[in-house]
Amino acid sequence: MSFLYFLESLRNPLLDAVFSVITLLGEETIFMAVGMIVFWCIDKYQGYYLLTTGFLGTVINQFLKMLCRVPRPWVKDPSFTIVESARDAATGYSFPSGHTQTSVGVFGGLARCNKSTVLRIIAISACVLVPLSRMYLGVHTPLDVGVSIIIALILVFVAYPLFKRAAESPKTMYAILGTLTLITLAYLLFATLFPFPADTDPHNLESAQKNGYTLFGCMLGLLLVYTVDIRYTKFPTKALWWVQIIKIVGGIALVLAVKEGLRAPLEAIFGGHLAARAVRYFLMVIVGGILWPLTFKRFSNIRKNKEVKEK
Repeated sequence: MSFLYFLESLRNPLLDAVFSVITLLGEETIFMAVGMIVFWCIDKYQGYYLLTTGFLGTVINQFLKMLCRVPRPWVKDPSFTIVESARDAATGYSFPSGHTQTSVGVFGGLARCNKSTVLRIIAISACVLVPLSRMYLGVHTPLDVGVSIIIALILVFVAYPLFKRAAESPKTMYAILGTLTLITLAYLLFATLFPFPADTDPHNLESAQKNGYTLFGCMLGLLLVYTVDIRYTKFPTKALWWVQIIKIVGGIALVLAVKEGLRAPLEAIFGGHLAARAVRYFLMVIVGGILWPLTFKRFSNIRKNKEVKEK
């Protein structure tokens, strides 16, 4: 806690605002957006790599949270204060840090996949600044972020050669996606059926269960996306620069519309059960991975027609 108290002594409105923005890079929405942009516009297998590494990292992170059940810093030490704007996103137990896990996984993966010096500098900077932001804001300890960094980096470097091989071998890809789907199901069963001690915080338990349904829905969706793409969709990632912008903006808007628009109807259909969350995230992945990419061949034709005219 001594390091957190040191960071607390440095707080001021400007730094509070800066780190509150930086910490957003570890949010679920940013992770999904980066994964989808890479999947749509750069390289599909790099997209699979980033998304599945992130999902597996989250499973490990959530499992450790519920196994260890470490309270947040301000709960352990009531005299310690946090930046209040960070409280709402600080759900679940403290150890390890979910934001750190997500940011190091996605940005570390980007740095591993790409040789661009500028991109690597930006990505590595995010890997450093997001964990620092979590401690500055007072929602995590050095141990929380340190363990998450180690887990994320192990996954980034271990998974990379597997996905390089999967790009040439559907069997390898199916093995990866199938295994991860089973792992997310195992975590979901753990979070919903395990007899946790009576003193387990109910809000933290609910957060763990929500994440379990979310991850299972996403992995089921990703498995179906891969199957449909290699057999039918086979969409191109290359396009004119302004077409890429349309793909990104339109795709993200569509996925977010599904995320928010189907929340209330699905909860009504499932009577408030968390299974509605699995279905909603499954549909988000299907829309982003299958339905929206069906338009990409038309976009690619625009590029080809332009190249023909220029010749």
